[in-house]
Amino acid sequence: MSAHLAPQAGPLEAFGRWLTQERELRDLEREDLAAETRLGLGVIESIESGEEARMPPRSYLVGYLRSYATAAGLDPDEVVLRWQEAAGPEAAAPRRPPARRWLPLVVAALLLGAVAAAVASVLLRSSG
Repeated sequence: MSAHLAPQAGPLEAFGRWLTQERELRDLEREDLAAETRLGLGVIESIESGEEARMPPRSYLVGYLRSYATAAGLDPDEVVLRWQEAAGPEAAAPRRPPARRWLPLVVAALLLGAVAAAVASVLLRSSG
């Protein structure tokens, strides 16, 4: 006699269920939130799904979560914190692109080379 066990939902799915429950406790429809936040209904559905593949890019998600929270009467900071805990450390601290400290040096070298070429051209014309 083996019982069929449903697969354990991941933390993001649990987060999505929590958001859905909080919205439903407030008698709000997804359409209400979409109208209030001006987020597309598909965005609201993807956030509530908890499926990372369906969620908006992380760079937009924090703002969307804050809008969702405000429209649903939730604390935006708590919602973002819960999402960060569910998504893991990668979500908590977005990676910054490496600094391009060499870029000003390259620009300066190119400008210096252009000035040197112009001066050389003028000197060669005047001496000939």
